[in-house]
Amino acid sequence: MPHSKPTAAPSDWYRITHHDHGVTRIDEHHIDPFYRCNIWHVRGRNGDLLVDSGMGVVSLRTQVPWLGERPLLAVASHAHFDHVGNHHEFDQRACHACEAHILAEPRGDWNLAERYAVVDMFTALPPGGYRQADYRVMPAPATRLVEAGDVIDLGDRVFEVLHVPGHSPGSIALWERATGVLFSGDAVYDGPLIDDAYHSHPPTYVDTLKRLRELPVSVVHGGHFESFGRDRMHQLVDEYVAGQRAGGCPSDAV
Repeated sequence: MPHSKPTAAPSDWYRITHHDHGVTRIDEHHIDPFYRCNIWHVRGRNGDLLVDSGMGVVSLRTQVPWLGERPLLAVASHAHFDHVGNHHEFDQRACHACEAHILAEPRGDWNLAERYAVVDMFTALPPGGYRQADYRVMPAPATRLVEAGDVIDLGDRVFEVLHVPGHSPGSIALWERATGVLFSGDAVYDGPLIDDAYHSHPPTYVDTLKRLRELPVSVVHGGHFESFGRDRMHQLVDEYVAGQRAGGCPSDAV
C-alpha cells in the first residue's frame, strides 16, 4: 500500500544549526528524532572535521556544498547505516579498525539497515520516495584507521580519539581538551542508550560510560538528540549503570 507521507525537496533535506566553539550541526530533519543522526562539522585552520555523515538518501556534498571547499576528514563514530551513508562522498575517511570491514562492505545485517532502515522512520520521504528493499549504503573504505590515543590535528584544534565500545565494538568519541567539547557518537546521547544490537556488549558499555563520566566536559555533542552539559552526562551515565545493575532492558534504536 502506498504511503501517504509527503515527499521532501532535496534542498530541504538537511538542516544546519550553529553551536558554540565553532561547531555546526547538520541533520536530516525529516527523519524521526529517535533515528535522526547528528552530523557534526568543525572548521580548522588547516582543514575541517566531519563526524558522521547521515543516512545517505540525499547527497550531503550536493546539498551542503561548502563541505567540499576545504580539505576534510570524515570520521565515522561507528559504522551503523544512519551514521555513514554519505561517507563515500568524501576522499578522506577515518574509523576504528574494529569496524573498517563494515565501511568497506556495508552489508545491511552488519550496519543494522536490514533491521532499522524502515519507511516509518521518515516524517517526510526523501526525494524519489523510499523502499527499504532498495536502500544501500555505498562502500567507503577507510583511508585512515584510528585507535585510542590517536590525534586528529586541524592546525589550531586538536581532538583525541577515545575508543568507546559497548554500543558497537568500533565506536569512538573525539575529545578536545582545550574546550571540553566531546563528540560522543552513540556512546552517550540524551535518549535511551542502546546495547541490544548484534555486536553490542553491555558490560563493556558500562566500563565505557564510567570512563566518559570522568572527563571534564563542557558540552557533549552526541550522535542523536540535543547537546548537553556535564551534569546531564553524569545523570545519563548513572541511570544506565543503575539500570544494568537492576537488570533493565533499553529500547531499540541505532
